[in-house]
Amino acid sequence: MRDRRTARRYALSLPIVVRAPTDKDAASKTGKTNDISSQGVHFTIDHNLSVGAELDLTMVLPARVTGGTAVLIRALGKVLRVDQRDRNGDEQADVAAVFERYEIVRDEASVAVRVE
Repeated sequence: MRDRRTARRYALSLPIVVRAPTDKDAASKTGKTNDISSQGVHFTIDHNLSVGAELDLTMVLPARVTGGTAVLIRALGKVLRVDQRDRNGDEQADVAAVFERYEIVRDEASVAVRVE
């Protein structure tokens, strides 16, 4: 099987907050990233997502990763693939999502609010 990825992936385990952008009142779900690139993210979450679903994603790159200050990444994306798995009775899903657009926020006050 040929790898069709064009952007370098970085193996990073970071907290990720996932929300449906069309439902502002929906509760946010949290998970952990497995890897991230400039084009998308692969993450694990305790929630069922559907292929094609639109997502509002928030991640914080800590200062230890950026070499400076913490950076907030806000992205709008779409689910490309969902792999269900069952670990010790916990239902989890591995999700691959593509970024449709994203912004990087370096404002320390904004990042601090999201981290807490």
